[in-house]
Amino acid sequence: MVHEETAYESLVHAHGDEGHWVFGTGFDDPLAGVDTSVPPGVDRADLGAYCLMLGDDALVLSQRLTEWITRAPELEEEVAIGNIALDLLGQARLLLARAGSVGELGRSRSLATGSVPDEDALAYFRDADEFRCTPLVEEPDGDFAHAMVRLLVASSFRLAVLARLRGSRDPVVAAIAAKGVNELTYHRDHAARWVLRLGDGTDESHRRAQRAVDAIWPLTAQLFTATGVERRLVAAGVAVDPSSVRDEVRRVLAEVLARGTLTAPPEPPDAEPAGRSGEHGPALTELLSTLQGLARRHPASTW
Repeated sequence: MVHEETAYESLVHAHGDEGHWVFGTGFDDPLAGVDTSVPPGVDRADLGAYCLMLGDDALVLSQRLTEWITRAPELEEEVAIGNIALDLLGQARLLLARAGSVGELGRSRSLATGSVPDEDALAYFRDADEFRCTPLVEEPDGDFAHAMVRLLVASSFRLAVLARLRGSRDPVVAAIAAKGVNELTYHRDHAARWVLRLGDGTDESHRRAQRAVDAIWPLTAQLFTATGVERRLVAAGVAVDPSSVRDEVRRVLAEVLARGTLTAPPEPPDAEPAGRSGEHGPALTELLSTLQGLARRHPASTW
């Protein structure tokens, strides 16, 4: 029997391959063999902006979820939340890399060094007003019920969008969506199970779950309003009009809430998608200070 000093050494030796699994190898590349050229008739700047929208939602929600590591109610939930956050981070990396390859990075490019890939430049060297995420993913969680209700709403919306994006004319977006659908199906199911458990649990868990629903619902006002970029890319066969998924998302949420003995508030009126244009509250600035702090202090560092 060989005693290993670390879990990493054990995993490495167990597989007989120094680079296997522990170091992120051995997984299928979702973009392997995919044509990365921009389809004819598709505006490169619009495609880059759209990938930023989708990528920023994933990146910011991933960061919010990591705030629950060491704080979740169960050890098993620590692992689940970490895996969901990593799934979203993976989606964000692919989308930001696509945005960087086809669109203008603006100030982000001037802040990046030659050793920083475009995806890192976009994640770490943009200010809050350059992010294109929705308010739904920005606000901090009040408690665990809030985190699960938000994850339920966000994953339901994102799953509906990415399921349709599998038919996008942009092969890269279509490949990213195909990979993301399987992940988001799990995310939505996991969140739904928690919402059912909390809503139909004790008086206290029900109270907190209902409070979370009431707090999250107004944050969906911008979700289903298309931007000019989205409308142009819908016409080009690349994007999804967010209003087209409204009914599906609302049906899913209504069913989960009803089974969890929770009441859905009135649907908020549609609002202009200000978050997609870079208008954000102080919560995003605070989140980015944590996310970007190390990279900005040592912009040329590698590890």
